[in-house]
Amino acid sequence: MVMAEGSQRQKLKEKQRIVIKIGSSSLTHKESGDLNLLKMEQLVRIICDLKGTGRQVVLVSSGAIAAGRQALHCKERPKRLAQKQAFAAVGQARLMMVYQKLFAEYNQVAAQVLLTKDTMVHDGSRYNARNTFEELLLLGTVPIVNENDTVSTSEIPLVDSFGDNDRLSAIVAALIGADLLILLSDIDGLYSDDPKKNRNARFISLVQEITGELLSMGKAEAGSDVGTGGMAAKLAAARIATDGGADMVIANGDKVEVLHRIMAGEEIGTLFMAHRNVDFDLMQYLDQEY
Repeated sequence: MVMAEGSQRQKLKEKQRIVIKIGSSSLTHKESGDLNLLKMEQLVRIICDLKGTGRQVVLVSSGAIAAGRQALHCKERPKRLAQKQAFAAVGQARLMMVYQKLFAEYNQVAAQVLLTKDTMVHDGSRYNARNTFEELLLLGTVPIVNENDTVSTSEIPLVDSFGDNDRLSAIVAALIGADLLILLSDIDGLYSDDPKKNRNARFISLVQEITGELLSMGKAEAGSDVGTGGMAAKLAAARIATDGGADMVIANGDKVEVLHRIMAGEEIGTLFMAHRNVDFDLMQYLDQEY
């Protein structure tokens, strides 16, 4: 039986373990590419408020390379792999410094978790990663996750890199048994076609099943100068998250207050309904292309 979207949205109020992913384009100023400190402060405040209701929150945050560009006064997006990794090394430290200070203002503790694909591929390290997340959540911290861009070869996606933080966030959600994944990006949700190119593109508010036709709607290109994940990456993330048992919402992160509206059950963004796969094996999703 197909349930009305309104009732499905209301169920989001009951979610207790939430993974929130925010992209570089949502964390930086469009004009300069520098970190948007006001938006980061608002994001942290909302996460702390969610924790105040008894929920557990994991944040998957892009922005390391952008923060490195800011610190090193480089306005152009790096092209060479070594340059990207160097910027990430500088920027990840700065990014976490900002998060630590902001969370401390609300008497909360942020914890950094840097992952590589190797962490997920090997049983022992994957088991240890899951246990670390569980302990961090038990201790009341907010784990802040990013791919370890300093050592991951992000120019070879799906080989020894997750490829993008959309997919990474879905993998984290499946790993820790989250019941909701929220992707904050520079788009309102899923459309039948690129709305920037096709004014007749239809907005899709609810996805009950991810079909081959739906996957074909995804576009591989990212929409901004600082992001890496396009709609194809988000649909791949939706496949992982929903098969793993988590609902997923794609929403526009231009105003991070949208998180409150999502958790209040408003019909905003695109909701992908969970349909746990009884044969779900995270390893099978690490190398799949969509």
